[in-house]
Amino acid sequence: MESVRFNFPAPQIDESVDELRKEVRAFLEEEVRSGGFTPVTDCWCAGIDPEFSRKLGEKGWIGVTWPRQYGGRELSALHRYVITEEMLVAGAPVHAHWIADRQSGPLILATGTEEMKQKILPQIAAGKCFVALGLSEPESGSDLASVRTRAVRVEGGWEVTGTKLWSSGAQQCQYMTVLARTGERNPEKRHDGLTQFFIPLDSPGVTVRGIRDMSGVEHFNESHFEKVFVPDDAVLGAVGEGWKQITNELALERSGPERFLSTFVALEKALQQGAPNMSGHQAAVAGSIIARIRALRAMSLGVAALLGQGHSPEVEAALVKDLGTRFEQDIIERLREFWPVRMKQGYGDELQNLMADSLLRSPSFTLRGGTNEILKGIIARGMGLR
Repeated sequence: MESVRFNFPAPQIDESVDELRKEVRAFLEEEVRSGGFTPVTDCWCAGIDPEFSRKLGEKGWIGVTWPRQYGGRELSALHRYVITEEMLVAGAPVHAHWIADRQSGPLILATGTEEMKQKILPQIAAGKCFVALGLSEPESGSDLASVRTRAVRVEGGWEVTGTKLWSSGAQQCQYMTVLARTGERNPEKRHDGLTQFFIPLDSPGVTVRGIRDMSGVEHFNESHFEKVFVPDDAVLGAVGEGWKQITNELALERSGPERFLSTFVALEKALQQGAPNMSGHQAAVAGSIIARIRALRAMSLGVAALLGQGHSPEVEAALVKDLGTRFEQDIIERLREFWPVRMKQGYGDELQNLMADSLLRSPSFTLRGGTNEILKGIIARGMGLR
């Protein structure tokens, strides 16, 4: 069989990108020193602090690639990448604005009305407006083509009814992008007849209920829509084109450094604490972990470069997420060989607390954004194996 080459181009990083990294890193170090936040693992899902998001908005570090007329700075995808990377490495509480910055904002830019762009995007960039994802459902996880939430035509707009599950951060958000079926279900064309809507979460008929995970955090939610009216101008893109839009969004969602750096803050603390007394075996384990990080980072940067060039690298993004999420789970398992985790938090050992949190949250790493089984199918199709 002919070999398949994936495309991960090396990005061209200029001086302005490096200067931005230094600026962001200095800010984060000062925030930690002054007690602005306590580093946490999985910070892009578990770290919710709207006030911190507003601080980043004041710095101009949200929506940096967007046009200036909508609150952005017209910087490159690599500028955004270094901001993202530094936030993750520091364990900063970024979840409140994360999804809006990563994919909801670009979705509005590409498919929203001009009024929506002018009203919503500057608020997102200021760290004052947060958006949740309404994709998965109780019986439709990674198989989004099977969603049952329906939008029915009514006078002046649509009426949406259904339930969305695992809508991270919805309790802090003002809006949700909701994937709903607007056409009849066709078993032969399962991806047809899907449409995305931009729905205010304070609309009559919307109920958001928190779901507590093993770590005690309620960042997941069940969001129910009962005959929720949305006007025609709340449709994102064209009616029936939702699947195509979702495919482009998932490339943004799956390829970022959050897919392999969720537990980096625990790794860094372990290496700082253990470096002086490492055995040869421990050093070899640490070296193998660092080598894998470098490889995954090169792949993720390659996807960022492709996105900056206007491509939608669905297969490459799936590969980054599949390899990355299994790796960030593996980090904690490898570290536990040397630092057994005592599942009792709050006693002052920062490394133990970080590792315990990582261990409790890690089961979700390979689920959110599409299970690894689904991703392997995407990769196999991209390689011509199915």
